[in-house]
Amino acid sequence: MRALSLLGVFVVAKIVMLAGHSIPLTGWTPIAYLWQDLLVALLFAAVDFVVRRRWLGWTLYGATVAYVAINVPLVRVLSSPLTWPMMRATRGALSDSIKHHATLENLALLSLVLLAGITLPLLVRRTGHPPSIALAIPALGLILLGPLATSRIETIGLHRNAVVALAATAWPRIPSQSASDDWRASAFDDSSGDDLTRFRGAASGRNVVLILLESTGAQYLRPYGADSDPMPNLSQLASQAILFENAYAVYPESIKALFSVLCARYPAIDTQAEGYAQVATPSIATALAEAGYRTALFHSGRFMYLGMDSVVTGRGYQTLEDAGAIGGHRESSFGVDEPSTVRRILSWVDSVPRGERFFLTYLPIAGHHPYDTPEVGPLPERDDFDRYRNALHYADASLGELIRGLRARGLEQNTLFIIFGDHGEAFGQHEGNYGHSLFIYEENIRVPYLVIAPGLFQEQVRVARATSLIDTAPTILALLGLPIPESYQGGSILEGQHRMALFYTDYSLSFLGLRDGCWKYIYELESGRSKLFDLCQDAGERNDLAERHPERVTAYRAHVRRWSAAQKALITQAQKPIASTAGRTLSRK
Repeated sequence: MRALSLLGVFVVAKIVMLAGHSIPLTGWTPIAYLWQDLLVALLFAAVDFVVRRRWLGWTLYGATVAYVAINVPLVRVLSSPLTWPMMRATRGALSDSIKHHATLENLALLSLVLLAGITLPLLVRRTGHPPSIALAIPALGLILLGPLATSRIETIGLHRNAVVALAATAWPRIPSQSASDDWRASAFDDSSGDDLTRFRGAASGRNVVLILLESTGAQYLRPYGADSDPMPNLSQLASQAILFENAYAVYPESIKALFSVLCARYPAIDTQAEGYAQVATPSIATALAEAGYRTALFHSGRFMYLGMDSVVTGRGYQTLEDAGAIGGHRESSFGVDEPSTVRRILSWVDSVPRGERFFLTYLPIAGHHPYDTPEVGPLPERDDFDRYRNALHYADASLGELIRGLRARGLEQNTLFIIFGDHGEAFGQHEGNYGHSLFIYEENIRVPYLVIAPGLFQEQVRVARATSLIDTAPTILALLGLPIPESYQGGSILEGQHRMALFYTDYSLSFLGLRDGCWKYIYELESGRSKLFDLCQDAGERNDLAERHPERVTAYRAHVRRWSAAQKALITQAQKPIASTAGRTLSRK
């Protein structure tokens, strides 16, 4: 009785979660969307039969119903039940986002599933039910067909049972395998263009300011073709900059993206940021500290979130300050207001002895969900997208204050600025794609990327070839005329040769991908499904051309699988770094 009731709860929850989504209708559809629910119900029945403890059976039943109910609003918002990576992320820093979605509708739907969990056992007891064996045999048949069904239709993970999703993501999804290759080299295109080597060493002796704009997608900005201009200060800077039209984050989440930027190394699937403290590759801060730069990193958020401590500590920053040390006029669950951080940055700049060079890294949080700002933005807020663009405008205002502060101190003309988005942000451009972490479509990973050197670039230089955030550290060193560590996996984007950009996500479903010229490839590990887009003709990634180009798909699939396995081996086998004298003092709370 309990197992049958639990299956009924799963069905009710699945109907609620699928409402509003576009569901492919084929003969495989009911099997694809129900087989995991049948699996969990059958396993529950087996445990219930073996244990034969009524109180234990009801306790397990109640806990499972409650867990499924909690996942209902989550799936409706993010199109994914809780996974282990998502469970780690759901901490205090996201409490404002959680409150934002605690709407009457979501609470009512959660309550509906709980109500089903209470009433279904009463209905099953009253109406009776067939013998367990009569249900188990056809259920087992459907379960065996389930993986085949999900490979035939795209479910974007909505077929998953909440219990199965949590259990499956607790296990490694790809084995580590050592391999050495030029992962950025294309098997189909060895062309070159946009040679910028004339700027090699052109910024020698300048200060360096590195700014990672939170959740800032390229497609939402005026220099990248957007109708509105939420970041006018950035647009002004872009008018005399090297602007990379197709720059990609390695991972659509801030912490691992930051690791790739600082150390010019790929993060790895199935790994946590805490393990990256063992990676011995010197960061850009270490390289510049050893070249005589004063180094500092200021973050409007908190280093404790998702292991950022492990990524920034011991990386050559002589000063590290987050929200706790900065303080501010306005606090949120994620951090402090941007003007307070900018004031603290300028105070630190004033402390640098005159004539000494500095390397400053600024990590704002404005732009992160729930897109709250202490000031009213220029757009009427009809939906989350308007709120997001107002948040970008708020971030841009602080960017402008920082630039003006450096200008007032006579430092702007002797500073190299590298400004880019740490990842993008999605607003339903593709089915179920909201936020940034769960997919690797253009809205998730294509970011603005500007290299600005006042007085050096007199006009905008637009570069169309694909680039990656992993190239940031070697590019800075190349512009300064300093040596590039051999252990860097990224390379200077001043070089003109064609290079692929590689990226992945493993927050929920696991996706591996690459950009190769006009071609964008996405591979889903769980289903083995491939997608191929010609972005030169289809910038919105609407027309999947995988079936038309099987040779290209086969090559790309093998490449991203080997690449991801090799990066996992490199991270998991990393040795503890030797402590650098550059990372001496921390200023945090």
